[in-house]
Amino acid sequence: MKLKAAQVKQAKAGEKPYKLSDGKGMFLLINPNGAKYWRLKYRFGGKEKLLALGVYPQKSLADARSDCEDARNKLAKGIDPGVTKRIKKLEDKYAGENTFKAVALEWYETQMSEKSDSHRDRTKRLLENDLYPSLGARPISQIEPPELLMVLRKVEARGAVDMAHRAKQTAGQVFRFAVATGRCERDPSADLRGALSSRTKKHYAAITDPAEVGKLLIAIDGFCGTPIVKTAMQLSPILFARPGEIRAMEWSEINWQDEQWELPAEKMKMGQPHIVPLSTQAVALLREIEKHTAHRGKYVFPSQRGASRPLSDNGVRVALRTMGYDNDTMTPHGFRAMARTILDEVLKYRVDYIEHQLAHAVKDANGRAYNRTSHLEERRAMMQGWADYLENLKAQTKAGNVVTAKFGG
Repeated sequence: MKLKAAQVKQAKAGEKPYKLSDGKGMFLLINPNGAKYWRLKYRFGGKEKLLALGVYPQKSLADARSDCEDARNKLAKGIDPGVTKRIKKLEDKYAGENTFKAVALEWYETQMSEKSDSHRDRTKRLLENDLYPSLGARPISQIEPPELLMVLRKVEARGAVDMAHRAKQTAGQVFRFAVATGRCERDPSADLRGALSSRTKKHYAAITDPAEVGKLLIAIDGFCGTPIVKTAMQLSPILFARPGEIRAMEWSEINWQDEQWELPAEKMKMGQPHIVPLSTQAVALLREIEKHTAHRGKYVFPSQRGASRPLSDNGVRVALRTMGYDNDTMTPHGFRAMARTILDEVLKYRVDYIEHQLAHAVKDANGRAYNRTSHLEERRAMMQGWADYLENLKAQTKAGNVVTAKFGG
């Protein structure tokens, strides 16, 4: 006889477990502690088996019958419902351990340890505010390009176009990590090229007027911060490399004999090795900071939080703010624009020498990229001329008479 809902609800616990049959192998098991479990007894491959259908009252009589019918349909097709359930349980467990958030947390721990504090904090906020709310609980292998685009469009809709592009880049790094570790088959962000609004080209604030440059150089020399930050600032206008390249400078990259800084391809934005000739002024500054940091590890400018990581990307920026130069007046990246403008417009050096020294993508007449030693001697002379010019600017500023003389080219 079929069970009734009221009969199931009113069933009381006994001294021993007992069963209430619903027919066709389905029954309700009532334990002495009052717990009630739905079960299905069936035979498969000549063996008697038992399938757990759920716990009452979380699983009602009607729902248990529905699950029972589904199990019988599987049996009719030659499928063992118990095996199917175990497989589904494993799949759910696997999916839970490989959600976007779970993989992102693992990626963050393994890939971001060497990044600056500010970069790690910025990435963490982006993940928590823009990606986890919609994607965090989703199995990473099931996320398709349209779903990711919908998430990025939400960021874009609030006017944060640059943030949307950064979110896409970060998501792509997480997906590629998942591919490498066997959690998904491809990176869906790769299909979203051109799907977002074009990001606004960022122009870094820079001082290019020689008189103001002289004042800035004197302010840097008078900076009262740590020798590490001060030297990084002093070298920034002389070398005009990217701020990240200067912060991550390693002692092993300094060729003292040839007086040049040799950067490997993996550190360069364009993926090509690069040489920065060192003027006598640059060598003197490096020799001085060598006394403070060479014994601490591989970085010329180690972080105060530990020599295993380089100076934070906020080190020079905060120092500039301390000296009164806000973000709309001068930025660490602005030293490159300063050099690019004055070397061309004031000192009249060849533009291709300047562009090559900036590590931009410079090509010859046949469209081939120059190698790192192209025009090296000419660039060496330019870098020395530039350092001499900066030194003279400081002297002229102190004397109150800045003259934009031509020092080379």
